[in-house]
Amino acid sequence: MTTRTAWLSLTAAQRRTFVASFLGWTLDAFDFFLVIVVVPRLASDFGKTITEIGLAVTLTLAMRPVGALLFGRLADRYGRRIPLMIDIALFSALELLTAFSPNFTIFIVLRVLFGIAMGGEWGLGAALAMESLPARSRGLFSGILQEGYAVGYLLAFLALGTLYTTIGWRGMFIVGALPALLIFYIRTQVPESPVWLQRQAAPAVESWSIVRQLPLIVYAMAFMAAFNFMSHGTQDLYPTFLGKQHGFDARLTSMVGVISQIGAIAGGIFFGWLSQRTGRRASILLCGALGLLAIPLWALSTTLATIIAGGFVMQVAVQGAWGIIPAHLNEISPGSARGTFPGFVYQIGNLISAGALQIEAAYATKSFPLPGGGVDYGAAMARIGAGVFVAVIVLTAIGYLVVPERRSEAFAETPA
Repeated sequence: MTTRTAWLSLTAAQRRTFVASFLGWTLDAFDFFLVIVVVPRLASDFGKTITEIGLAVTLTLAMRPVGALLFGRLADRYGRRIPLMIDIALFSALELLTAFSPNFTIFIVLRVLFGIAMGGEWGLGAALAMESLPARSRGLFSGILQEGYAVGYLLAFLALGTLYTTIGWRGMFIVGALPALLIFYIRTQVPESPVWLQRQAAPAVESWSIVRQLPLIVYAMAFMAAFNFMSHGTQDLYPTFLGKQHGFDARLTSMVGVISQIGAIAGGIFFGWLSQRTGRRASILLCGALGLLAIPLWALSTTLATIIAGGFVMQVAVQGAWGIIPAHLNEISPGSARGTFPGFVYQIGNLISAGALQIEAAYATKSFPLPGGGVDYGAAMARIGAGVFVAVIVLTAIGYLVVPERRSEAFAETPA
């Protein structure tokens, strides 16, 4: 089934729901990555080191499980739409307030609160989308949905290249408040999840016992920790790697970043589609192998052409694997906790991997100094990246022993 055929097979309500879920994740990611693309500028303005600025990113990621649990429980009790609208309003307001941070302490506090709001969005949007779509096309639309993350990163790079020189990082954060407008679209155009409504009308016998599901929960947390370290380990230090190690200015950094995220979007959509045919885990294993092979080109290249090629191929692999995750986590989730389980285990993985930027920056500074006072960030990224891809491959393989794939099962007995 082609993307066009799959899209045309959806009802108008399903299309609107998917668009809202995609935009919510895109704009949430955009707001997060605005910090990532201006890390060197923030360090200069606040008089901090790169590692110290990395604390803001670490704390944002560390607080995401709080938001996932809070908004996930609201979603399982009250539906997906209203908690999603509240969450979008919250992260938009916090992004706006970040623009007016008078000092580094206030900046950190606001990023901690933003982390709570960011943590709630993915689980809500993914559950709403996956529960509204037919099983036969979940893989394809999972890939497209997850690449809202890459689109958000791409938009942040574009903002760096087109807006930073005129409005600075504070002006960019003001622009980051625009996602609040999405609330009006969800309020007027997006219906509630049909699966959630069905459960309210005729509650299922199935219950979600934490003790009974403990092996699945522990496995999913470890699995998502490896996945999150894979994404943040290849993305968060990357603009700094381009700017500090290779001397790229804002515009050239923006161009390389945009090209890498085009690769991410292509990878997510392709491997999401492929996973519907070959299986979720088989496609993830293929992406893990591709990522390992891409490390020398991605982190150790010295020419502009090879740096661009490395960034592109790496993000095809990373986001190719990630494109499968919205469908996979929702499929292995207990049905009565689909608002909570996928988002919570995802964000616990974020918590475990929250220090990726700081770890890589500190490791590079300590272990790979360059003559003249520079730092070889690429060497640190290559070594850490290799370990992370191996972890993703091993944990994906272990998954076959923990829980079966359910890519062909419908979430509801009645059509959406």
